[in-house]
Amino acid sequence: RAKLVESGGGSVPAGGSLTLSCTGSEDTYTDGVMGWFRQIQGKEREGVAAIDADGKTSYADFVKGRFVITKDNAKKILFLQMNRVVAADTAVYFCAAADLRYGTISTMARLLPTFGTWGQGTQVTVST
Repeated sequence: RAKLVESGGGSVPAGGSLTLSCTGSEDTYTDGVMGWFRQIQGKEREGVAAIDADGKTSYADFVKGRFVITKDNAKKILFLQMNRVVAADTAVYFCAAADLRYGTISTMARLLPTFGTWGQGTQVTVST
């Protein structure tokens, strides 16, 4: 089954920057609401950022002002620019697409149990 494919993770020093990408296909990408989630080892998956059909963005409080979500609908790629990273940002990052035109990261978080197949995610490790 087609999945979204995350990439761009790696090791980054605290205070540094990293850009994640999420590549989709006709079956998996949407110009509606898409978002990034992360899973810290031993914890539940949590919402990080979302972007809707009009390009309106929303963020979890713990990344607000540091991360930026964007998308290129023509290329079917979702991005997450991570700036001023901290050790607490160390996690596996996943992307997801919702069958909605409009919504926020809170919307995506509520829909979390409904997302079927996840990609492998991309590991981000912040070194101190």
